[in-house]
Amino acid sequence: MKGFSIKAISLTIIAGVMLSLAACGSSNSGSTPASPDSSAGSSDLKASTKKVTLKMWHQWASPNDGNTKALREVLDEWNRNNPDIQIVDDGIDGESYKTKIKTAIAANEAPDIFYAWGAGFAKPFVEANAVLPLDDYLKDGTSEKLLPGSLTNVTYDGKVYGLPTSLSVASLYINKEIFDQNNVKIPTTFSELLDAVKAFREKNITPIVVGQKDLWPGMYWYDILAIRTAGAQGALDALNNQASFDTQPFKDAAAKLQELVAAKAFNDSKFSTGYNEMVSDFTQGKAAMVYQGNWLGGSVEDDQSLVKGKVIAIPFPAVEGGKGTADEFFGGAIDALWVSANTKYKEEAAKAVKYLTEQMSNKLYESGAGLPSWQVSGVDESKISDLTKQTVEMLKSATHTVMWWDIFLEGKDADRHKNLVAQLFDGKMTPDEYAAQMQKINEAKK
Repeated sequence: MKGFSIKAISLTIIAGVMLSLAACGSSNSGSTPASPDSSAGSSDLKASTKKVTLKMWHQWASPNDGNTKALREVLDEWNRNNPDIQIVDDGIDGESYKTKIKTAIAANEAPDIFYAWGAGFAKPFVEANAVLPLDDYLKDGTSEKLLPGSLTNVTYDGKVYGLPTSLSVASLYINKEIFDQNNVKIPTTFSELLDAVKAFREKNITPIVVGQKDLWPGMYWYDILAIRTAGAQGALDALNNQASFDTQPFKDAAAKLQELVAAKAFNDSKFSTGYNEMVSDFTQGKAAMVYQGNWLGGSVEDDQSLVKGKVIAIPFPAVEGGKGTADEFFGGAIDALWVSANTKYKEEAAKAVKYLTEQMSNKLYESGAGLPSWQVSGVDESKISDLTKQTVEMLKSATHTVMWWDIFLEGKDADRHKNLVAQLFDGKMTPDEYAAQMQKINEAKK
């Protein structure tokens, strides 16, 4: 699983997205025709004579989150059109969900359908034979509807086990109104980012909001800094245990993160702020910047957002002297739905997953909460937000993307990485100590 070329996969997916969006844009004049293929699967299920209830778990519980809204729409459509096959769902946010699904898999108590991240996160589930291979259910033309490369992170030993809902990449989100009102330059380099931080602090404005209580939002900051200092290929080599973390570029990234902390770049309440509070603070105009995945766009463009129409997405600034460039991105196609190997309703669950993931891909793209992992169909291009268009435009020049590190790494290694970054945030670890501890993760694999 870990020996693949991130550059080749990333560019294949991105190229597929561009081709799909170009085709959609040229053929769609604002109408929203129903996807002929999306309704075909449900019509087959309507013919079923038995009553089936499928249990589904997921991590989309926040009502204002774009993924939550998309899922609710798609589930309502499914249940309305398939009275004999109903889906009952249960959602719980983020880190709590990771614990819940891992515990259920270990106890052999997974629901019929469940959400999980691909790559290293789901690998133990597959190795435990807890997930149903989907290859036999994709021979009806489904494979051709998925964008090239989008199955990479859900494929293990040549078999497909999950279907993706979207492609996600992280950007630095800028509240342009706050920048303009305070005459602060939008940063393109790390030095300019520090200048912006200092300028905002002088005016008692929170420069950056981060939800470090949940660990992974803060991890994003270290990881993108490492991609900038080591370069995407350098980061990939270390993640693949083909190079050492205990080298200067990874120490430099840790030092840069601590430099931001020392400059009071982040919200004073960062250790007690979780992801949902972070999103709320940013969408209520309480911070000038946030670094997050493009699913944030759905919340930014929500009618309840006070920053709707005031935010732009830019690449994370380049680090002077680093091996990386601003054309290297953090993210990939990793969010997916899976079918339990123990479900009594394998065919019904597989058909439901095909429908849910394809329709979510379309709705997430239309709402600005995700980029498509399936061929775009039935989408009103006039509804596509400026933030989504900006992300698509950025990806046109992308040379690499590197997967979220806590998903690329497996199990306890991912948790260890997040906790090490937390110690950098808290000043309890030096850059040298951090790099040495990260390398111990690699050495334990040998």
